[in-house]
Amino acid sequence: MGKTKGTQRRAKASVDEKLSLSAPDRDLLESLAVECASQPSSDNTFQYAFALAKSDNAQELEYSVSILDGLVKENYQHQLDCMYGAATALYLLGKYDEARVRCEAIIRSNPDNRSTAELHLACIEGAEDARDKEIKQKAVEGTIGVAAVGLALGLAGMLLKRR
Repeated sequence: MGKTKGTQRRAKASVDEKLSLSAPDRDLLESLAVECASQPSSDNTFQYAFALAKSDNAQELEYSVSILDGLVKENYQHQLDCMYGAATALYLLGKYDEARVRCEAIIRSNPDNRSTAELHLACIEGAEDARDKEIKQKAVEGTIGVAAVGLALGLAGMLLKRR
């Protein structure tokens, strides 16, 4: 295992641990939603969307990406934070390649951002893990298919011999 691969694995483990510990509770999300509805502002919307970006609910993660992307399009002053929040949500959704692209955009404009660099490495590792799992799954399915065909041929051969 190369140095880069080990770094990617450590980064993914670190990001996964941090995100598991930072998932918002329902009370926080509700209070931010109420504040966002009662006092609409870009800052309140950002706070709500950024909290949603660390949720363990897929719909909330998708919603946070759409809100944060909307804030970027509206030229919200904290665009890099919006992009990081969206990348985090995409990472949690398992959309590693999309999250990686967002991280790369942040790193181009802010190369010293350590949390984004760590998330970027975690995205690369997550995408590689997902591809490896898919390849293994296809190999297992192929083996099962070959075994089923072999069994069917064996049974057919036995039945033909009895006649």
